[in-house]
Amino acid sequence: MSNDNDNLNQSSAWQASAAPAPKKEGWEREVLEKLAFATLKEQRARRRWGIFFKFVTVALIAFALWMSFGPSVGDMENVGPHTALIKIDGTIEAKGAGDADSVISALTKAYADPGSVGLILQINSPGGSPVQAGIINDEITRLRKKYPQKPLYVVVNEMCASGGYYIAVAADRIYVNKASLIGSIGVLMDGFGFTGTMEKLGVERRMLTAGSNKGFMDPFSPQTETQKHYAQDMLNEIHQQFIDVVRKGRGKRLKETPETFSGLVWTGAKSIELGLADGFGTVESVARDEFKSTNIVDYTQREGLSDRVLRKFGAAAGASAIKAITESAAPVLK
Repeated sequence: MSNDNDNLNQSSAWQASAAPAPKKEGWEREVLEKLAFATLKEQRARRRWGIFFKFVTVALIAFALWMSFGPSVGDMENVGPHTALIKIDGTIEAKGAGDADSVISALTKAYADPGSVGLILQINSPGGSPVQAGIINDEITRLRKKYPQKPLYVVVNEMCASGGYYIAVAADRIYVNKASLIGSIGVLMDGFGFTGTMEKLGVERRMLTAGSNKGFMDPFSPQTETQKHYAQDMLNEIHQQFIDVVRKGRGKRLKETPETFSGLVWTGAKSIELGLADGFGTVESVARDEFKSTNIVDYTQREGLSDRVLRKFGAAAGASAIKAITESAAPVLK
């Protein structure tokens, strides 16, 4: 009997402990307060992050302005006797890495600096616009006459072809690596023709022109033999200009062969044999051995932060692709 009472008491105690505790008065208010505090905490966190991102934006804008309007080589105090360095790295084109305005501005500052004992133009380019290359070549020739006491030597990195070589021949000397690629003395004009594809797709080209050759090199229109011959004559004319520049720049050093102006590319070692280059050298070795000044100051004009960001994210990639297809082709030293 005693055991039954104990079991009953234990069961009652378990039920009592398992039963939910009675809710305190005002619990709704407590929950609302917690929610309100959580909301305030989240709002504060948002404000802090907003302030942080605003600060980062302002810092980026300030950095961009500093990069654009900050002190340049020409604004610095005289650094003493030094070798001036200008780099052309990439395709030679307007508003590109090797555009005439940027290169000429850097050359002018380097020549005018009383501390520069000589200039090195380091080129790593597959070529590009004959107009941009021609402008740079002409300006180098002018500056060399204006500052005869300051020699300008070209040092080739990986490649100095076509438009790059068009520029290089204006220098006093050309130094290469034995494995550099030199030459490609020729001109090309390329594009696309979609007339066959359009016929298969049933697409009709509707273009109105005033002038029988206004649609010349239009990729969506058939090319006539007359237009083809005209384009070839134009390329031949530009090619001859290129040949004349090379002959004038290299002079008696050039050892012409039937392949010299055919558009072929040679190694640096072979280019020395052909008279297209003068010897082996790097920026450091030329500064040390030729200018006797290992203090090298880079005068290259750098692109702004905004340009780097746009290029990184490819903002102009789509426009460039459309432009390459739809606009008339232009002669290229490449």
